[in-house]
Amino acid sequence: MNRDLTLHDWIVAGIWVAVGLVAGILLRLLLRWLGRHATRTRWSGDDVLVDALRALVPVAALTGGLGAAAAALPLTGRVNHTVNQVLTVLLILAATITAARVITGLVRAVTQSRSGVAGSATIFVNITRVVVLAIGCLVVLQTLGISIAPLLTALGVGGLAVALALQDTLANLFAGIHILASKTIQPGDYIRLTSGEEGYVVDINWRNTVVRNLSNNLVIIPNAQLSSTNMTNYSRPEQEMTLMVQVGVGYDSDLEHVERVTSEVVTEVMTEVEGAVPEHEPAIRFHTFGDSRISFTVILGVGEFSDQYRIKHEFIKKLHKRYRLEGVRIPSPTRTVALQQNGVAIPPQRDGSARFP
Repeated sequence: MNRDLTLHDWIVAGIWVAVGLVAGILLRLLLRWLGRHATRTRWSGDDVLVDALRALVPVAALTGGLGAAAAALPLTGRVNHTVNQVLTVLLILAATITAARVITGLVRAVTQSRSGVAGSATIFVNITRVVVLAIGCLVVLQTLGISIAPLLTALGVGGLAVALALQDTLANLFAGIHILASKTIQPGDYIRLTSGEEGYVVDINWRNTVVRNLSNNLVIIPNAQLSSTNMTNYSRPEQEMTLMVQVGVGYDSDLEHVERVTSEVVTEVMTEVEGAVPEHEPAIRFHTFGDSRISFTVILGVGEFSDQYRIKHEFIKKLHKRYRLEGVRIPSPTRTVALQQNGVAIPPQRDGSARFP
């Protein structure tokens, strides 16, 4: 020290620390007020920014107060340099963490808005967080006077060994990036693989893709396997799809009447059942003279893949009830069995049973 500390020095330093602490509290209260207003806006980026600044601003205010207090004390040049370095490192770390929270929050908001669902693609979030934190650590090392050039050289040489040791992990990482960049699938899509797995995509992270099937179980699929298999995406290019229901009526039915009644039932289902598409035009197509019936296909509009089960359920119930009221018969398959005894055919009775001598 240049001279002994006096009571006046301690009082001045304490005042600066108190000023920094009070400023941090007031700024935090201001950010809380801004946060309540940010939640009312449609853009989610301001919520992320205000939430991240709540951690940085109080630390910055307190660090400024400590720096002013240290400057008010009669410290030696070496001690003053050490104190300034510690406070600078503390401020850089706080700024790095805040920047990581802001950038990752914005990336998460963008991925969620493009997916249109609550799920998120954490692969981009994780990569962004690691990059920002790594840059912050390098800045801290440079501030402390540690040369980062040898470190970068060592990382470049060691990166090759790490890449060889983590081939599967890196394959899954780049496969996940390729899947998202090519927009093959996005969180919220309903997919089905040729191996049989199907469900809604919940998340795509750095190693695997998480799929939630209709029984609410999670299926974990490595990204490399997902990118190399045949897959059907029922949500792209659009979520709306068509559902085909096979129906058959007897040969004695009036097909014009059947078509009109079926069309009315389709219109009723499309209007009343949740998940149906009301503007979908009913489509009924007769196509086959079967053994005991005339078969036709009813094409229904469905909002998304999982809606088809409920819509098909309600349509079959309503159609069966309406056919019974209209007297339209839905025949069951019939077979005629010819029996022989001692090489002589046994004629059937009127009720269809065989009469044995």
